[in-house]
Amino acid sequence: MRCYTAMQIDQHTIGKLPNRVLPRPAGTECGIITDRAVGSVPPSQVAARKQTAEESGSSDRNSPHKEAALACPICQRRKAKRFCPAKGEMICSVCCGTEREVTIDCPSDCPYLIASREYDATRRQVDPSKLPFPDTRIPISFAQDHGALLAALNYAVCVYARDNRQLVDSDVIGSLQALAETFKTLSGGIYYEKPPVYALQRGLYDALKAALEEFRKKETQRMGQSAIRDSEVRDALIFLAQLGGARSNDRPKSRAYLDLLRAQFPAEQFSKSASNIVLLP
Repeated sequence: MRCYTAMQIDQHTIGKLPNRVLPRPAGTECGIITDRAVGSVPPSQVAARKQTAEESGSSDRNSPHKEAALACPICQRRKAKRFCPAKGEMICSVCCGTEREVTIDCPSDCPYLIASREYDATRRQVDPSKLPFPDTRIPISFAQDHGALLAALNYAVCVYARDNRQLVDSDVIGSLQALAETFKTLSGGIYYEKPPVYALQRGLYDALKAALEEFRKKETQRMGQSAIRDSEVRDALIFLAQLGGARSNDRPKSRAYLDLLRAQFPAEQFSKSASNIVLLP
């Protein structure tokens, strides 16, 4: 028995898989009685039986039930040609493209999702005025000098996403923005906190705060005091929020930014399965 992942089962692959061969009586070929099997049966009857079998097969192929089975379950009109691991069935290429990360909760390992992201990356033009905190520019040197802080925040996001599968890019960006606003006022000498209202974003907001406290605690244990200032935490959160705005898209179920963050760590650390496994003989 061979094992195929769900993302490998597309129309092209199915065509190469071995067919099930059902036992048939000796002297028959594909359910049609041959001359050798009928012995003394008159040739006219053999021909009639062959014609009946052929007509029956043609009828099955043209059956409306057969056509309905091949129709895309989303639009109910076009032929289903692509296997969708999120839905566990074949869908048409048009619905795959238009509903991807919109109504379909695509797993990160879907080959069509990966191909679409690669294509989008070649066409994407980022408008800085539409990014979070458009009036703030964080130089790339900041990421090089504060790699440990950024890694701690990224890891907290990935762990929370692992335990909350419904988390999407917009939730991550919203949580980062809210916490950056808190540290923006804090670095100015004023403590004002406005956590997100949405429960999923509030949960990530709290997880990021806990990760920062743990990071500072470890720094204090190692160095005697924490060297990270509130302004540096603010800039780290703004940097990540702007990166998310640049790497995500406008689809409501997009996880392009989340997948970028996950790629910074070994895959086994976030090992919850992204798609189903289909076993075929």
